[in-house]
Amino acid sequence: MDLFDVIKIPVLQTERLVLRSYQESDLEPYYEMMADPNITRYLVPGIPMSQREAWRSIAGMAGHWVIRGHGQWAIEEKETGDFVGRCGIIEPEGWPGKELGWVLHPKAWGKGYATEAAKAALDHAFKIMRLEKIISLIQPGNDASVAVANRIGEKLEERITVFEKEADVYSITAKEYYSD
Repeated sequence: MDLFDVIKIPVLQTERLVLRSYQESDLEPYYEMMADPNITRYLVPGIPMSQREAWRSIAGMAGHWVIRGHGQWAIEEKETGDFVGRCGIIEPEGWPGKELGWVLHPKAWGKGYATEAAKAALDHAFKIMRLEKIISLIQPGNDASVAVANRIGEKLEERITVFEKEADVYSITAKEYYSD
């Protein structure tokens, strides 16, 4: 059975990236990404994931589309076809709002991919989903994500606690995004 028989996940394209549904070939690089302590320290629960935990994570990302009708896409580098991360809109149970989040594999760091993917996801959120506001939850010390949030126009709103972790809430409205 093709995943598209279950739900049609939109495909977004940017100059260098394809944001698409997850596929079997994403598993190994996803496991690698989620086992990296430099990545997972800023995610809930804050520690590297085993392969089993990473499987549950990617399955949850895919399932989010079925339950909520939106979610995070796998990010594919157009030039190579390689999986390089995830980005999109999530709202797990107990979350303070619809969140734009991104996680990149270390091989994709420093190329501007997070900003490029986040802008595509924001455009989708505001134009297609017709959302009025998006938040991004960023843990203190995650300077790379703060830089992405600033580049896409998000502003610091407040600091909250989510699942026993402090997070800074960055946000942007559709009106603010399209006024620039």
